[in-house]
Parts: sequence; structure tokens; C-alpha cells
Amino acid sequence: MSPDPIAFQGWPGAHSDLACREVFPDAPTLPCRSFEETIAAVHEARAAAALIPIENSVAGRVADVHHLLPNSGLYINGEHFHQVSHQLLAVPGATISDLRRVHSHVHALGQCRTIIRALGLEPVVHADTAGAAAMVAERKDKAEAAIASKLAAEMYGLEALRSDVEDASHNTTRFLIMETAARRPAPGNGRVITSFVFEVRSVPAALYKAMGGFATNGVNMTKLESYMVGGRFSQAQFYADVEGHPDEQRLRYAFAELNFFARSGSVKVLGVYPAHRFRDDPSQQMADD
Repeated sequence: MSPDPIAFQGWPGAHSDLACREVFPDAPTLPCRSFEETIAAVHEARAAAALIPIENSVAGRVADVHHLLPNSGLYINGEHFHQVSHQLLAVPGATISDLRRVHSHVHALGQCRTIIRALGLEPVVHADTAGAAAMVAERKDKAEAAIASKLAAEMYGLEALRSDVEDASHNTTRFLIMETAARRPAPGNGRVITSFVFEVRSVPAALYKAMGGFATNGVNMTKLESYMVGGRFSQAQFYADVEGHPDEQRLRYAFAELNFFARSGSVKVLGVYPAHRFRDDPSQQMADD
């Protein structure tokens, strides 16, 4: 029996598709039109898990994802760091001198400004890198190019006129592996990340007080971001990643202090999962992939 698919947002051949194949090499992938549809595919048992991009080393956080995570009904059971390698793709027979326009996602275009400017191409924004590649293949116009993955080139019969055209070699996207049931690792069994959300009360120094327990208990916080809740400018929800397991004493004490200063009932753990090896040695991760 073949394994259940892994859901991702985007067209077949997108970098999210490629990341799914890196994490689950034996499973088919399931393209979805939106993040909401990706999450629904897991709830409806059309997919075993969802791979959701949360942040990129160049473009920053992925819009809308943080709003979906707290109420997704899924658990974060892992993370994956995918090195983004962009290719300049065109129809077979096209040359660099033929090109006039380049199509891709707005982030991909922004990550490849140098080559776009050097070749004097007109950037055209698309919803997805692989979708842009599919469009270029369908038009069969030598003046049109796409910035997308090697997988997209293979899928849509395009040729790479230039490879690795991203401006920053560290261009990396962090993905979360999300499933319907939590699979927490046992405490004391390797490096662990705990992800959670919370809201603070609207009082002076509320965030400072809420975070104090992590500092005094020696808990390393690797990520803290705020975003608006319910359109209210006076209230924010925070997303955080910390190193450690909730069953460890130091993290229990930190969460006890957080719950004291946070809004009642607002602290919600989204996942407890093994830290990816990229955190220890990014260069080795790139070599392994």
C-alpha cells in the first residue's frame, strides 16, 4: 500500500513540493490552492500531513500563516529547513538574448533582483513560482522566462538558462510539519523546540514580565513575533519558539510565570518536536540535501 500524500500550498513543482519530497521521499504530494485548503486536506484525511512554510531567511515571515496556526486544529510535529535554489527557466531553444519578461512569485523576484536587473528583464508577479513556470511552458514564447525550481523545469519541460540565480546563498525557508495527532518526543532525548502562542494583558511592561521567566530559568528563545488580533491596534498575539521540553523543570517554571502575566487562557502550545540538524550546522544541511 502506497503512503498517504503530503499536502502543500502551491502548484506541482513549487519549492514547497520539493520540500515535501525531501522530508517524505516515499510519499506522493498533494498541491493545494491555499494554506486553508492545505490544512483541511489533513483534517479530511486526504493527506497524512501538511508542510507549511513559516519564514524565509531573506523575505522574513510568511504572511497569514501565523494567524492560521493557533486555530488550525493541527499539531506541529517537526520542522524542515529547505535551501531555496532558483533557476531562470525558458522554453527549449530560447537564449538569454531572447528574453524580455520574467515571471515568478513576488518573493522569488525579490530574491533574484541582481540577475533581473543585469539582463534588463521586466518582472511579472505570479501567485506561485511553479505556476509561473507552467504558464511559460504553455505560451511557448521565447521572450518569456520564469524563476522557479529544478523540479518545475522537469515537470513543465523547460530549460535552465541560468542556475542558482538567487542573490543570497543562505536563502532558506523553514517549514513546519503538521499533523492531526501530537507526537511529542520524550524529554531528555535530544534537542527539542517548543512552539506556542500567547496574549499579554494591556498593562505597562506586560511583555517584559511575561518573558522574564524564560530568562531567569535559562530558556533560550529562538523566535518571538507579534501580530494583530481581531483588528485591534491595542492588542497583539505573540508566537514564540523556545529550546526545551515542557516537561523539563526549567520550562515548567517559565510557563508558570508566563501564565501568570498572560491573558487568562491565552497560552497555547502548538507543538513540541525535535530540532532540525540545520540549527546546529547549516553548511552540513546544505551538503546533505
